[in-house]
Amino acid sequence: MPIAGLLKKEIEIPPEVKVEKRNNEIIVSGPKGELKREFVHPRLQIEVKGDKVVVWCELPKRKEKALVGTWAAHIRNMIKGVTEGFEYELKLVYSHFPVKISVKGNEFYIENFLGEKKPRVAKILDGVKVTINKDIVKVTSIDKEKAGQTAANIELATRIKGYDPRVFQDGIYIVKKG
Repeated sequence: MPIAGLLKKEIEIPPEVKVEKRNNEIIVSGPKGELKREFVHPRLQIEVKGDKVVVWCELPKRKEKALVGTWAAHIRNMIKGVTEGFEYELKLVYSHFPVKISVKGNEFYIENFLGEKKPRVAKILDGVKVTINKDIVKVTSIDKEKAGQTAANIELATRIKGYDPRVFQDGIYIVKKG
């Protein structure tokens, strides 16, 4: 019998994934690695029950209802990350000056962009792998947020200010997420 005023979201745990709760931290481990994330709120609860993770709140207000869904989505993304991983694909576009791209440590270098002498640099976050194949850049990670942020850093490094973007289309653009 459902309790009136109880909002509950359940997330299925695949057999190859292990989910553990320590204090306010959720630890998800699977074939590709392990992810940790802290979830803290005075009224929201997370419980691991067998093959399900339950996020719930009693008598939720509007923002708490939204937060229950957000936390459930974060946990689903963590489970997907440790089983499949996340990959972003970016494409290098240039018209006149041949651009050279490279990865050195945790930095992504864009050289000769619009004929500039100084290379542009984008930060690669920890746990993210960047591979270059001619004009295609692939960003892969088990953490969706880190993969997305690294792809955004690379895209923003080639942003051109003060020019019409319809004419000057040079840059590195995200073409595929997943």
